[in-house]
Amino acid sequence: MDQYFKSYEELDIHQLMLSDKARVLAYKAAIFNSKEQFQDKIVMDVGAGSGILSVFCAQVGASKVYAVEASTLARTIEQVSSENNVRGKVEVIHSKVEDIRPGSLEKVDVIVSEWMGFYLVHEGMLDSVLFARDNFLREDGLLFPSVAKLYASPCQLPSMYEFWNDVCGVSMRCIGREYRRDKSSKPEVLLLNRDDLLAEGKLFAWLDLRCVSVAELDLLGGEDYVSVCEKDGRFQGVCIWFAVEFPDGSELSTGPRDNATHWKQTAVVLPEDAEVTRGEPVAFKLELRRNASCPRRYNMELSLLDAEAVEHDVPCGCHMTRCIVTRKYIDDLDERESCAIESTDS
Repeated sequence: MDQYFKSYEELDIHQLMLSDKARVLAYKAAIFNSKEQFQDKIVMDVGAGSGILSVFCAQVGASKVYAVEASTLARTIEQVSSENNVRGKVEVIHSKVEDIRPGSLEKVDVIVSEWMGFYLVHEGMLDSVLFARDNFLREDGLLFPSVAKLYASPCQLPSMYEFWNDVCGVSMRCIGREYRRDKSSKPEVLLLNRDDLLAEGKLFAWLDLRCVSVAELDLLGGEDYVSVCEKDGRFQGVCIWFAVEFPDGSELSTGPRDNATHWKQTAVVLPEDAEVTRGEPVAFKLELRRNASCPRRYNMELSLLDAEAVEHDVPCGCHMTRCIVTRKYIDDLDERESCAIESTDS
């Protein structure tokens, strides 16, 4: 069996995910808030794992739930279904979803799946969900979640910098520099203190799961972005996180300002830091490209850019002269339009 699926036979992994209350309760709330969408409907749970989402769907009235699970945990789903008195509604399919012959099952009304990995797309499980969508979902069917978003923001990383400045009275900055050079070669998964974000998250990828193609997942981001620092600090890395939206409008977000999840955040560590001030623009280009030799992984590339040389949002809240002038022009225009409306009304 594929080592990826083999790894999910470890119960410790499932305890970690099931202990993530933000994750589990977000799915439960989205499903239970949409009872009418599940009542007497056929559901497919892609990568069912322990079976908890399948049970939720059965509990809100689904007539049948196909719990698709490639690992040997599929046998456990049957036991969990029996333990929760929904065995008659949950049909376990011990297979990769890609190995199920299209046409062998009736079309489903809803697809549920918890497919997200670190920085959203690590592990590449979204490909399987899109295969299920294209082959088994009714034309007007629903996906839970239905939208996925990736965010990035400049940040401080004191654990990468400050620790080495004073180790029990001994300065080890030289080791710290070597440590950061090593850490900057690959993304770092960590929990960032919300106070260490330097700016609001910049949306750099938005995926509508109802229509996005697998090919579109090969490259995410790749544009020039400008973030405006909200406070003075040290620019030491770029923090990346994701959020997913459900059809009921609810959201599960993994950002530093949200409840902590087992996904934590992903940081690109800079080998050297720079002082920034409130209102200062930080320009960068962030690209996630699928690894051709290992499709479940992505290569991440961060390029720091000259904020003077790239386009800014309009309006932009940074302290550069051109953005100050643009904001003033927009404010004056809004004021003139307001006065014109008041004059017409009177």
